[in-house]
Amino acid sequence: MTVSTQGLRVRTGSPLLRGAVELLSSMRFSISLLTVICIASVIGTVLKQHEPAVNYVNQFGPFWSAVFLGLKLNAVYSAWWFLLILAFLVASTSLCIARNTPKIFIDLKAFKENMREQSLQAFHHRAAAPLAEAPADAAQRIGKMLAGGGWKVRLQQREGGWMVAAKAGAANKLGYIAAHSAIVLVCVGGLLDGDLIVRAQMLFNGKTPFTGGGMIADVKPEHRLSASNPTFRGNLLVAEGTQSGTAVLNQSDGILLQELPFSIELKKFIVEYYSTGMPKLFASDIVIHDRETGEKIPARVEVNHPARHRGIEIYQSSFDDGGSKVRLKAVPMNAAGKPFEVEGTIGGSSQLVRGAGADQMTLEYTGLRVINVENFAGDGAGTDVRKVDLQQSLESRLGAANKTVTKKELRNVGPSISYKLRDAAGQAREFNNYMLPVEMGEGVPVFLMGMRETPADSFRYLRAPADDQGSIDGFVRLRLALLDPAMREEAVRRYAEKATDGSRPELASQLTASASRALALFAGAVQPTKDGVAKGGLQAISEFMEANVPEAERGRAGEVLVRILSGALFELAQMTREQNKLPPLERDEKTQAFMNQAVLALSDANFYPAPVSFQLQDFTQVQASVFQVTRSPGRNIVYLGCALLILGVFAMLYVRERRVWVWLAPRDGATQATMALSSNRKTMDTDREFSVLKDKLMGLTA
Repeated sequence: MTVSTQGLRVRTGSPLLRGAVELLSSMRFSISLLTVICIASVIGTVLKQHEPAVNYVNQFGPFWSAVFLGLKLNAVYSAWWFLLILAFLVASTSLCIARNTPKIFIDLKAFKENMREQSLQAFHHRAAAPLAEAPADAAQRIGKMLAGGGWKVRLQQREGGWMVAAKAGAANKLGYIAAHSAIVLVCVGGLLDGDLIVRAQMLFNGKTPFTGGGMIADVKPEHRLSASNPTFRGNLLVAEGTQSGTAVLNQSDGILLQELPFSIELKKFIVEYYSTGMPKLFASDIVIHDRETGEKIPARVEVNHPARHRGIEIYQSSFDDGGSKVRLKAVPMNAAGKPFEVEGTIGGSSQLVRGAGADQMTLEYTGLRVINVENFAGDGAGTDVRKVDLQQSLESRLGAANKTVTKKELRNVGPSISYKLRDAAGQAREFNNYMLPVEMGEGVPVFLMGMRETPADSFRYLRAPADDQGSIDGFVRLRLALLDPAMREEAVRRYAEKATDGSRPELASQLTASASRALALFAGAVQPTKDGVAKGGLQAISEFMEANVPEAERGRAGEVLVRILSGALFELAQMTREQNKLPPLERDEKTQAFMNQAVLALSDANFYPAPVSFQLQDFTQVQASVFQVTRSPGRNIVYLGCALLILGVFAMLYVRERRVWVWLAPRDGATQATMALSSNRKTMDTDREFSVLKDKLMGLTA
């Protein structure tokens, strides 16, 4: 009974197994897998891969970011389902090859010389003609002519006559095998060079991604891969004068450290620029220190020209800062800010105190760029604040550093420093300030001070005008004086006295009130609004006019109010120069350009979120090179697959498989020849070839 039951199971299970194999090896199944892989590849191309999770939340929102992360769309090419689909595609294509290759080779060896005369009559290309030769002689002649034309020929003598069977274009079927084998090889090579082996080590060897911070030397062994790892692709950052032999492999949920059988010492990083300041060459002069032999091998790595050692390719990926030393000057942006200097190292941080009893802030030095190439306008025209639309001014000024309304031009604007200010709660804002004033067509050079709330945002730049000494000090003095009520009151008094010449006290009183109100609004020294924020700048003046001036009179009233504001600010600037024992400003175009830009910058400064802005004073640059190190055992397999794919596609497209049969039978004292030609593709070339063969083989009569 047991044997019978087992036999029943085998018999009933075999059709299911055969059906599964049929499905897995079918063309429609392979095409379905290829379609899914193509869709996944498009997603992997459009959606940035291996970004921090917060970036996806900022870009797509919490719901869709959770969906994307759950489906591993942030790491498509290393996702388990993508690797599984590749594995199924390899299995499907391999089964298809295994099923059809024996049939193909049998067909390649067969001449099908047993074809009957009646069957030849069914071919599209067929012909019949009498020949004066004997069947045997005709068979020999036709066979030699076909062999001379590159055909493989077989003669068969059988009862009733001779059969001449010939074939050509067998490479067409070999192309089928080559193309399908290429798909398998490319997929296998991709799996070998992908994350499959790394994930296998994580699954079976207990390796886990590292998510913390600190020194590389302190990372535990469970987060490290050995130097014998057969395949990996990681990044290695090496500063000038240092060496490193541990690469970083980015994972969707952390990093893995890959030990190398050698360490790389960076002697010098070389970057060459075009006249515009755009880089044209990145190169690294390195020394490879072999850990096993102790050998030191000098090498040069350039973009698209890697170095190779122990089967590992070393590519020039990018460059970074290697710990440059910087000295920054704190520029006060509000009354709470105080000037001071601080020194630090890129990648490090410093603790700051905002004021007495205030929480500490951390200054994080994130980047130094010695050369910055931007697109800037250069029409040299200043801006008249009397003609500025307030809303348009706010939108256009608090934008990107190269945001202009005129034609752009490429220019190097010198060094810049990037840093973060992080409060006690861990919240941070990122800042990017240029070291030198930039001529942007405002009529006066400006210092660019950028900030953004999150990495997903673009930098918004405050443009502070440079004074007659090329310094930001003039603007800072004016900003602090604007925030001082006593200074504002004295500036208004001077402005009203000069404007009325002291002859009309009642007019001076009205002008003093208007100027005091305008200056207070502009400085943000008014009662907080309903949201608890005291607004300032041109926006505060605009909202005041909308609330208190009829719409028909706003245009003229706005011009008068802005003119009063400009006059009071000019007196305020003169007072700051008196206090610092500087000569007064001349009433010329240069001063007008400075004051115009100062009005706009002072207005925008109300939105600056930090008490101080840090300006780069000096730096000692240390370059670092970022290398991509790869061990790719599947690379040669992929190359072989690509070569087979090219050969296979060309063979299938441009090589026609043809077969010719000529049946020679004696009839009425002569030889009756019946000819047929078959081809796997019906083309005009086939028609022409049949016509030529018909004339050569059957057109000769004795």
